[in-house]
Amino acid sequence: MDITISSSFLPADDPEASLAFYRDVLGFEVRGDVGQGTMRWITVGPPNQPQTSIVLHPPAVDPGISEEERAVIAEMMAKGTYAGINLASTDLDALFEKVQASGADIMQEPMDQDWGARDFAVRDPAGNSIRIQQA
Repeated sequence: MDITISSSFLPADDPEASLAFYRDVLGFEVRGDVGQGTMRWITVGPPNQPQTSIVLHPPAVDPGISEEERAVIAEMMAKGTYAGINLASTDLDALFEKVQASGADIMQEPMDQDWGARDFAVRDPAGNSIRIQQA
């Protein structure tokens, strides 16, 4: 049996800001953009991995979510504790310079971790935690 990751979902409360971050800063290509306004689902991914995507979606739009749950999701997004993803780059330092120059919210500059990885952490425009390690 061969299983691969096809897509991952991250909430995005400002589609234009999220699109600019993932496309213009991280260099992902846009694979889909459906809906309008704040009700947009934007699919992005690395150009050299067409089989792997991230879907940037409106948070808490499921009709089964209560108002109380929506408030919790909004609170967690504001803290940056609701969602995250780990990425890798072949040139961590160059990517960090580009991300930092974009004005993104840097959580941790590049450093060697105890577990062996060298990485940095940033929050995307929705507050999602993005850790990027040296590939």
